[in-house]
This record gives sequence, C-alpha cells and structure tokens, in this order.
Amino acid sequence: MNAQAGPRNSLTDVTGLLVGHQHAIDSDATLGSGAATGCTVVHAPGGAIAAVDVRGGGPGTRETDLLDPGNTVRQVNSILLTGGSAYGLAAADGVMRWLEEHREGIPMDPADPSRVVPIVPAAVIFDLPVGDWDIRPTADFGFLAAEAAAVEFERGSVGAGVGARAGSIKGGVGTASVVLGAGVTVSALIVANPVGSVFDPRTGLPWGVGTDGPEHFGLHPATPDQLAAANALPVKGTVLNTTIGVVATDAPLDPAGCRRVAATAHDGLARAIRPAHSPLDGDTLFALATGTAEITALPMPPAFPADLLLLDAVCTAAAVCVERAIVDAILSAHSVAGIPAYSDLFPR
Repeated sequence: MNAQAGPRNSLTDVTGLLVGHQHAIDSDATLGSGAATGCTVVHAPGGAIAAVDVRGGGPGTRETDLLDPGNTVRQVNSILLTGGSAYGLAAADGVMRWLEEHREGIPMDPADPSRVVPIVPAAVIFDLPVGDWDIRPTADFGFLAAEAAAVEFERGSVGAGVGARAGSIKGGVGTASVVLGAGVTVSALIVANPVGSVFDPRTGLPWGVGTDGPEHFGLHPATPDQLAAANALPVKGTVLNTTIGVVATDAPLDPAGCRRVAATAHDGLARAIRPAHSPLDGDTLFALATGTAEITALPMPPAFPADLLLLDAVCTAAAVCVERAIVDAILSAHSVAGIPAYSDLFPR
C-alpha cells in the first residue's frame, strides 16, 4: 500500500469535509476546578454516506442505530465528537440548529426548503474530572464548532481533546491521511482519551509508531531518566475513558462498505493503545464516504462486490490513518490541568 500522506496529512484531505472546534479552557484549570472541555464537529456539506463501529464497553452515543446499513437513512450532515460524557451530547442540538439555519438536512416539505431534519450522530469522551465537573459542552458549543468548521484546523489540546487524558499523559485531537495509488484519499481524526497506555514503558516511544517506525515521526528512544519519570506517573484513576473519531474516504462506498471501514479502522486503535476496547472505554469510530473520487473497478466474480479490491485498500489505509492520528494527538497535545504532555516527558 502507498502510505504517502495527503497535502495536509489531515481529515480534510478528503475533499468536501470540514472540521471545527469549540472549547472552554482556563490557564489555571486543575483536576476539579476551572474550565477544560470542548467539542469537535466534522461537517460534510451536502451529506456523506456513513456508518459506525462501537467496540468499547462504556460508550456514550447518539444516532448510532440510524447508521446500521439495514436502516433507511443513508447519509449524515455532521458528526459530533465531544467531551462532557453523556451531558456533552447536548452539543449535538447546537450542531442541528446551525444545520437547520443553513437548510442542511433531510428535506421534509417540497414546498418549504427550510423544513429539514439534520442528521448528526455523536460520541462522547469522559473528561468530567478535568476542570470543574459542572462545566461541559452545551448546545452553544456545538453551534459554534459547526460555525468554525473549515479545511484548516488545530490539533492537540483543542476541541473535544481539551480534557482528554491518554493513560497517564495528556491526550488530544490528532489527524492523518493516506493517498492510495488509485487516486483515493483516506483520512482520520481521533480524540485520544483511553484508559490504556499510549507509549512503550521500555523505550518511551508511542505504541503507534510500530507500523511506520519512530523515524517517520522524528522520534528516538528515551533516556533512562526520562523513562523513570514517565513510568513513575500514576495510572489514570477513573473508570470511564474512551477514544472516539472519524475515518473518511472520497471513494464511492455504500453503507455496508463504510461499516467495514469503521470496523477495520479499529485495528489502528488497537495498535496505538494498550489495552484497547476495554470495559472502561467507549471506543467508537464513525466512517464517512463522500464518493467524489472517480474509480474504475476491476472485474470481479459475480459473487463479490464490484468494489471489493478498492474496499480492501481503503480498510487497510483507514487502520494506518487511525494509528498515525493517535500518535499525532499525543505529540500535538500540551499540558492542561497539570496533566503532563508527551512532549514534556520526552522532548524532541
């Protein structure tokens, strides 16, 4: 597989997708005081085919049943990734309000184009102990994140990643993309907030560098003193966690194909986090297909889908993108509420 990144190495290398953040963060936030939470919106103007795969034992989600390939609605308008645990799902109301104002959604009245029902699936991370428990994303957060959606966006301790913790260190938002030889782009955006570890205690290197090698990320093994300090950090002391995200492609996939991409993308999550998909996580990955790439399918036996080989390549690339995006989240994050960042422990 050609693992070359797209021009931005970003989710928005899939043409037509936009990303926006909204967060509240106080410079003096602690574990228990101040503001340290937010949300991130992935917007698909005109809609995109979608699916979801939920692997964690404690998910917090909205509109995921709708994404079953056997169900009626085949497109979404936006995906919300948010902090605030189940409270944060309220931010989806704001995303729907923004979409309604812009007349994006399922048209329900041919005589009145303003009558639409936007489709906004959502997933949450548990970040309530970071900052004040009572400060979490509201509908206004979702509206402002949708309003901010653009091709260029920040990574690290922003949006839904503000209150994220990745094991013993700071988590955040990361992204990556791969351009396949067929002219198809695959990408991912991840909010890394697992209970599991994201780095090897023997080397200090992120688990997610396993496929590409540490040189790909400009990393090298840690010194003994750095390892001792990192390994002495207390383990994450909460029973609720979760890594969530979106994988996307411009390939023309149907809902069943998107579901397979979402499922395979979890392989990248498992490579970069140990353990993954635990009873203490709500790991959830959405998949989007915009269908803007022009593809010539190779002949296949009639028993197989015509796009089988393309789907296989997209699935493989999706796992790589998720793996890289988790590493990007860790490397891009900065300390919030006293939670040390990877860059603090292992300066490059």
